[in-house]
Amino acid sequence: MIELVVLTPDDWGSWRELRLAALAEAPYAFGSTLADWQGDGDREERWRSRLSISGSHNLLALWDGEPAGMVSGVPGPRDGVVELISLWVAEKARGRGVGDRLVEAVVGWAERERAEVVELAVTPGNAPAVALYRRHGFADTGQLGDVLPDGGRENVMARRLSLSPG
Repeated sequence: MIELVVLTPDDWGSWRELRLAALAEAPYAFGSTLADWQGDGDREERWRSRLSISGSHNLLALWDGEPAGMVSGVPGPRDGVVELISLWVAEKARGRGVGDRLVEAVVGWAERERAEVVELAVTPGNAPAVALYRRHGFADTGQLGDVLPDGGRENVMARRLSLSPG
């Protein structure tokens, strides 16, 4: 069973545990490195700050009661745009709908926030992530995202939302 939990800054310890696991297990999938968040970067106030981004929506997924995934929705670079960031699903929960639920939750939040577009950046060659996003209506925009630690660039995908009246 999948359960989603909305995180607050007080949940920084749970977020930290999953984020460090994600960076260790899938370093190719993130713009940050494990080293960025360890050592001097591993401070409670930094973790709390990450969960305190104004207007953000941070979620933790539980699979059979155990932490198994995470995602955030944050205000985007332009009005009407939100970004889906930091999506990761633990290996034990892959193929069980956890990623789908996390993407759906951010898209639902974006709709409630009256966003027009949800954007995300995905590392080139991350076929499972691209397939997940395509299933949820995201398409490649042809834009390049941030520079990755290996010098490559992320690919930007987007989904236009249909705003219902009211």
